[in-house]
Order: sequence, then C-alpha cells, then structure tokens
Amino acid sequence: MACICIALLLVPPRDPKALYTSSHPPIHSHIHTLVEASYSCSHSCPGTGQTDRSEAHPELEANSSGKEWTATRRLPQALIIGVKKGGTRALLEFLRLHPDIRALGSEPHFFDRHYARGLDWYRSIMPKALDGQIVMEKTPRYFVTVETPARVHAMSKDVKLIVVVRDPVTRAISDYTQIISKTPNIPAFESLAFKNQTTGQIDSLWSPLWIGLYAQHMERWLAWFPRNQIHLVSGERLISDPAGELGKVQDFLGLQRIVTDKHFYFNKTKGFPCLKKPEGSSKPHCLGKTKGRTHASINPEVIQRLRDFYKPHNQRFYQMAGQDFGWQ
Repeated sequence: MACICIALLLVPPRDPKALYTSSHPPIHSHIHTLVEASYSCSHSCPGTGQTDRSEAHPELEANSSGKEWTATRRLPQALIIGVKKGGTRALLEFLRLHPDIRALGSEPHFFDRHYARGLDWYRSIMPKALDGQIVMEKTPRYFVTVETPARVHAMSKDVKLIVVVRDPVTRAISDYTQIISKTPNIPAFESLAFKNQTTGQIDSLWSPLWIGLYAQHMERWLAWFPRNQIHLVSGERLISDPAGELGKVQDFLGLQRIVTDKHFYFNKTKGFPCLKKPEGSSKPHCLGKTKGRTHASINPEVIQRLRDFYKPHNQRFYQMAGQDFGWQ
C-alpha cells in the first residue's frame, strides 16, 4: 500500500521581528508545531525519497530540539530599580508594548523583602519568555535599599539596570500626596520635612526626602556595576516626550525601536501621556486614577528651602550621571 504524506514546512525568517505585528502576539509556537509536523510526516513515510529536513534546510537544525521556540521562565536580564513616584509604572507599561519584552506586572520586592526565598522562587514568578526576549521586572525600592546592589550582582553581573529620576522636590510632594491618600490623618508636610521649622533644619531621613538623595544611592550601585550598565530616564521627559525616552531605553536594552510616537497621545485632563491602543485592546488606555493626581498644596517658602537643600546633592548626581537634568 502506497504511503501518501503531505508535509507542511515553514522556515522562520532571518529577522524574528518579522513575525510580530502591532496587534498580534508572537507565532513562534505555531511555527515550531508545523515544523515538527512536517518532520514526523517525512519519517512516517519511509521510502518516499524525501530528504531529511536537516539536509534540505540546514537553517532549521538549531531548532530541531524546539528549544529556540519554547517559552521558559528565566531570571530577569533587566531591572527597573527606581525611583518611587518617578514614573516607573508608566515606563513599564510603555515598554510592555514591545514584543521582545516580557515584564512582570506586579512588584516582586525580591531583593529587598523576599531574598530568603531564593532565586528558584524568583525565577518561578517570572513570565515565560522565548529566546531573544528580555525578561524584566520593576521594584522602585531596590534603588534605595542598602543590601540590594550586592544581591543583584550575585544574581547577574551583566544585568541591565534602569532608574527613572525626577526633580526630588516634586517627587517628595508626590510621595506625600500618595501617603495622605492612604492615611489622611498624618501631620502636615512641613512638620515632617523639618526637624525644626524655626531654624529650617531639614529632616533628610524622612523617607520622601531621603529617597531624593540620588547621588547617595547611586554611589552604592556604582560600587558594584559599571556606569554603562545603568540607564537613567528623565521622569520629566517621560511625560513631555515619552517616545524619545522610550527610544533611548530600547537602545540601551539592545532592541529595535518598535515603541514610537505613534503609540502615544497626550491626555490634557491628566496631564500625562496615554497609550493609543495597548496590546490586546481596541481602546486607548491611560494609567490608573492615582497617576497624575493633583499634588498636595505646599507653602512656596518650604519648597524653596527644599530646593536649596537638594542643590548640592543634585549637582553631585549630575556629575555621576554625566548629564544635567535641569532641576531648579
């Protein structure tokens, strides 16, 4: 009895990005299925004169085990490590538009709170990713936690680090605004920001102010990682020119610039950029109600005192960063 076999063979293109569109997920898994189907077919019909696929299509040999097209859980290759109220959530949501990025949605706090659970646990909560895709997560607390740089380095000395920074005075007010939204009975900003309001002595250990001492925190990271492994994002420009900042981040990650200005529009009500059509949705999307909320009203004299306090710290940070962020 003659053996009749119809073989379907899809050869993946040289550029895997050709498999992506703006509105469809990767189809690597389907390609793998079809290739394996054709392989089984050719081997189930002996004597048909068909050539083994590794001979007819040597470019498929690397995929013969299916590993290249199989999604697995891996430790992250990139981390958004800070700063709180700097724009980290916006950056993560914008980056998730890129087909070569697989990002954890929640903040795992592994290196600052759950380190004792171990790297196997950390890996288990990561999203599955294909070869060539970058796995990443964001936990803003990492930037200011003393133990974190050494712990991250122990995981990978090659990990890429991203820090979103913002005018520390504006950031502190935003931080306080979030705090009072959850605990409305706390003291006024002025009484918390100063050890002594009469003398004007700043309480730099108060968390909203301490986080803004960027040079102090950056110094710890530079003791473990070279400057070219740390990319700084301007929180102000992330709002005024999201495509420009995203372009630099994509370059830093070694990715094609796929997320561009066509993905954004400016929402005048929120005063914040929004996504025109996020992946898997036909409707525009803005970040949650807590993003872009009106800040607490602070005495201008207090704001000026804080600007004077931060000025030398900012200058030192500019020198470390190799760029001037233009904060007042």
